[in-house]
Amino acid sequence: MLEKFNPAGVHEPPGYSHVTITSAGRLAHLAGQCPLDVTGRIVGPGDYEAQTDQVIANCLAVLAAAGAKPADVARSVIYVVSPESAVLAGVWDRLMASELAPAFTTASTLLGVAALGFGGQLVEIDLTAALPD
Repeated sequence: MLEKFNPAGVHEPPGYSHVTITSAGRLAHLAGQCPLDVTGRIVGPGDYEAQTDQVIANCLAVLAAAGAKPADVARSVIYVVSPESAVLAGVWDRLMASELAPAFTTASTLLGVAALGFGGQLVEIDLTAALPD
């Protein structure tokens, strides 16, 4: 269902693919998942690891609700409130060590941003999944 590759003439990416092609007839466009618990409260204020873990849990829950698995993700965008490459790399490493890791082997973008929607929010992930037939 997903074809992933890195064309000649561009750099070798660290874990993701430059191109992901899906033959799926249906796509699930999931809202950006935030580090909110089921009560709507921010988890781990000031803690990138705790917030990343909550975002991972939320992503797994919404993927499952859509009938998808992490390996069905065709595109991901990861937002981290920080200008520091080391902080962004730390979030990336935590994602790649998680159950959600297969979602980031496709076309993926990691961005350092100035702010996100909720006060104290440090991490958000936006996913598009190709639904199995």
